[in-house]
Formats: sequence, C-alpha cells, structure tokens
Amino acid sequence: MGAFTKRWLIRKRRSRRRKIDLLRRRYTKADSENQRNAILKKAHLVSPQMTAEEFLQQIKKSSN
Repeated sequence: MGAFTKRWLIRKRRSRRRKIDLLRRRYTKADSENQRNAILKKAHLVSPQMTAEEFLQQIKKSSN
C-alpha cells in the first residue's frame, strides 16, 4: 500500500512542476503587468508554499 501512495505523490509533484514551468514560460512572454500578476496568482494556487520570489528566481537564473 505504501507504493501506491508514493506513486501518487510523485505523480502530483511532477504535475505541479510541469504546471509551474508552463506558468514561468507564460510569465516571460506576458506583455502587461496585469497579465504577470494573474500568472503569479495562478502559480500560488498551483503551489501555495512557493513564494513569488522563488517563482521569479528561476526565471532570472534561466535568463543569465
């Protein structure tokens, strides 16, 4: 029974990472500040423990 739970957790984690990556790509392509704020709100819904600074930090790393 432990394997089922672990598989479920891994699947959820991978799904969350994919969604966050998609939101990061959308954030970089966003034109207005309103769009960026909406994307940050969605990212918070997907991953509540992630702060806006952590979300943006990965974008800054990839741009360098």
